[in-house]
Amino acid sequence: MVVKRRYESARRQEQARQTRRAILDAAAALFVDPGYAATPLTAIAAEAGVAIQTVYKVFGSKQALLSALVDVTTAGDDEPVALPDRQFVAEIRALPDARAKLDRYARHLVDVHARQAQVMLALAAAATADPEAAAIWRKNLDERRAGMAMFAADLASTGRLRPEHTVETTADVLWLAMDVRNYDWLVRQRGWSPERFQSWYVDTVAAALFAPPESRASATSA
Repeated sequence: MVVKRRYESARRQEQARQTRRAILDAAAALFVDPGYAATPLTAIAAEAGVAIQTVYKVFGSKQALLSALVDVTTAGDDEPVALPDRQFVAEIRALPDARAKLDRYARHLVDVHARQAQVMLALAAAATADPEAAAIWRKNLDERRAGMAMFAADLASTGRLRPEHTVETTADVLWLAMDVRNYDWLVRQRGWSPERFQSWYVDTVAAALFAPPESRASATSA
């Protein structure tokens, strides 16, 4: 009996995950076209093949569904793992060279943008008119700024920053460079390859933040 109950519990959990995924996938499609404001939860339920009551039971509200969609498309999964505990963060921190850190982050950034660009651009558009979407956009901006502050501190520890940069100004540069609209313009609209965008990101940010080797040598000798 115990084995049967465990099996049934595992089966229900898997069904719940599949239902949640179907609702998120439906929201990802419909929040992009026709858009967040134009999409009622009944349309998402129909697209996902579930009852409207199920959508409310899983997410509670349209705003909560949008927030969950942003989180999942950013992370690439629905696991409750905080940003500092993600594998790519550990890999970046383990690298001793500042440019190597940038390159590893750029690979992650390209993966994220490829996955979430349409959703984030739809969110940005919705935020101009919808208070719920605006709150989620602001929350995402703040979370990205906090993430870049962590990254900036890691880069500062390498001793490679230009003398005019603090951790705060470094975070500002990183925050600007990571904006999804850069990826949208260059890759989605101008046809750059993801690899070219990655190289552009590393070259541009390194030029803005890092002191040339000769400058660092002079500062050390002085």
